[in-house]
Amino acid sequence: MTDQVSSAGRTRRCAALIAAGVLLPLPVLAGCGDDADAPAASQDIAPAARERLKDGGTVRWAVDTMPGTLNAFQADADSTTARITGAVLPALFTLDDRGRPQRNADYLDAADITARDPKQVVTYKINRRARWSDGRRIGAADFIAQWKALRGKDNAFWTARNAGYDRIAKVAQGRNSHEVKVTFARPYADWRSLFTPLYPQSVMGDADAFNDGSRERLAVAAGPFMVGEREKGNDRVTLVRNPRWWGARAKLDRIVFTELPRDKRAAALADGSVDVAEVDPGAAGKVAAAGHPAARAGLRGYTVRKALEPAYTQLALNGSTGPLADERVRRAVARAIDRQALADTVLKPLRLPAEPLGSHLLMAGQEGYEDHSDAVGGQDAGAAKALLADAGWKPGGTTEQAKQRPHAAVPTGLGGTASPKGGSSDGRNPERPGHAARAAAQDPDAGARPAAAEAPLSAAGAVGSEVQQSALLRQSAALYKAEAAAREAADGGATTASRTYQRRAARALVAAERVETGQDLGQDAPGAARPMSAEQAREARADEERAHPVAAAQVPADADPEAKGGPKKKAAAVPVMRKDGKPLTLRFVLPDGAGSEQLRTVGERISGMLGKIGIQTTVQRVADASYFQDHIAAGDYDLALYSWPGTAYPATDARPIYAKPEPAADGSLAVEQNYTRVGTDHIDQLFDQAAAELDEDAAGSLMSQADARIWAVAGSIPLYQRPELVATRKSLKNVGAFGFASPRFQDIGYTKQGWSQS
Repeated sequence: MTDQVSSAGRTRRCAALIAAGVLLPLPVLAGCGDDADAPAASQDIAPAARERLKDGGTVRWAVDTMPGTLNAFQADADSTTARITGAVLPALFTLDDRGRPQRNADYLDAADITARDPKQVVTYKINRRARWSDGRRIGAADFIAQWKALRGKDNAFWTARNAGYDRIAKVAQGRNSHEVKVTFARPYADWRSLFTPLYPQSVMGDADAFNDGSRERLAVAAGPFMVGEREKGNDRVTLVRNPRWWGARAKLDRIVFTELPRDKRAAALADGSVDVAEVDPGAAGKVAAAGHPAARAGLRGYTVRKALEPAYTQLALNGSTGPLADERVRRAVARAIDRQALADTVLKPLRLPAEPLGSHLLMAGQEGYEDHSDAVGGQDAGAAKALLADAGWKPGGTTEQAKQRPHAAVPTGLGGTASPKGGSSDGRNPERPGHAARAAAQDPDAGARPAAAEAPLSAAGAVGSEVQQSALLRQSAALYKAEAAAREAADGGATTASRTYQRRAARALVAAERVETGQDLGQDAPGAARPMSAEQAREARADEERAHPVAAAQVPADADPEAKGGPKKKAAAVPVMRKDGKPLTLRFVLPDGAGSEQLRTVGERISGMLGKIGIQTTVQRVADASYFQDHIAAGDYDLALYSWPGTAYPATDARPIYAKPEPAADGSLAVEQNYTRVGTDHIDQLFDQAAAELDEDAAGSLMSQADARIWAVAGSIPLYQRPELVATRKSLKNVGAFGFASPRFQDIGYTKQGWSQS
């Protein structure tokens, strides 16, 4: 049975996934920004009263790509679409910094449930001043057109989602032209999510205008800004003040969204060609170290705003086949993972709250958030082994886990090879070029996906002191690379000093690889590095702090193998779990891009944790471009790391992520966005009940029950909320790491002369 992914739902959620950073370049940065010692907040936007801000000015805002469409309800809408529509179209409800929907007084005087029996009725009272930029008042005609376009009954409208709109029975004008009544055929708890953004009747009332006319331009707006002239093929979209805006006048003259790849943002900040940019750890580190003599002077006018992003990183377990089809094995994996250690790795260096996320449905700080991880249990190696034993997996031989080199293939137990990029020829991906011939030669039953690839572990062979030694060597290499880059940036190219640091980085990496692959590191071996004493480690750390203070702060003080004293001990080999003579081996698929290095580090730590209970993992590194579509969505993995965004409306937005896969008419498996393929009828029922429950406390209780059940079936293990790092000019206020909160674009501006920029 093949898998079928719901295209409409998938596209909407994929867009959100990409917006949240599916490849998860996880930052390691100490003290970025001017307020590094301040306690972390749910947002960091340098708030300032409007009277402190000057009128006028332009903000150049870096985005990943130009929007494929300006219609937020189409399949290729993305995060840039959401940014633009948030500034130019009505949002009837916005979110505060805790993810709570708030009535937007610029558009609504009131919005309430005015009847529950026999049917739910919501009455909207529209602000009498609210009007479109063509002069027409916002009214019932706009609501009616949007409902009809999105309810899913007219295939002429190419919509990506209709959740909620399909529950509406009627939309009509109320007692006057400023009142709209929406009557529901079925109760809908998340009614506040509807009609945001609200498009004019001219877009929603005509299929051609909906499908094509709103892709490149929005001729009519009703926000503090409107879309200016846009040249076809240009890599920027300019927003200008809306002269008919009735609310607080926008402080800025214009906002220019500019397409700028993340690897070019540090240079753009340094030369002053961008004012706001979400950045990776490397760029953030350069901004934070702007006072260093080797840093580029242009960065001194910027700061980095940081907060916990409303998105979380999860370990996904593919429960469709193989060992992970057994819930006991999935629960054993969950109980082997030290989620606190992983959260510490990612968030502590940023001085953000390093707490493992305890919910699939709500972020920490959201109203109703509860930690339900006890439904599966905390880290307990003994309990994990007992679960494996109950599933028939017994110790039988010693693990031989070897770290794959970036460009080397390692032998597998199937007679093929497992390469970091191409993966192994183990029959798991029959579409891979050349697979058929290899499979036929290796296995007369080729075509059936084996339960697991019998291959050496890629990351968990080095344990105990060897892991620490390897980690220290790799961290040293990273520091040397960073210093070399800083020297080259300061000197305008490679110099003797920068080349020296590059050579040191190369030697450290060679030594790390030899440790990880269990090779002898004799004194005369190429790249050999003797184990450091505690005193040597402290001296090395001090040297790096003097040479490159920000990067050096990334190295844990206890990273050297002997920092805590005592002789170095070699960890005992762990017996591998076996069943019917086969080892318990799971394939861990990770992206191979340069921006995913920290993600791979997290994956390696997870592999090490699993190795301690006898579960082997083989890491398959794949191209970033194919990571999601060809592996996650296609179900071609056992373990994977990716991200889901948080939401204020989990009963609606999270249901397709955890819905039980169902057989489709053509024999395929319809998975919607449940890429772990793990679900139950009970979970589906709880979502459906919550979506129809108008009592908010009762709906919250149902969502809590659903979350506990999702934990219990162990298809998805939330690890931590992701950090959000945004570089902005120090003089810019009310912009940065927004967290859950909806931006108020009219309040973004530059500080008046004489006011503090801190």
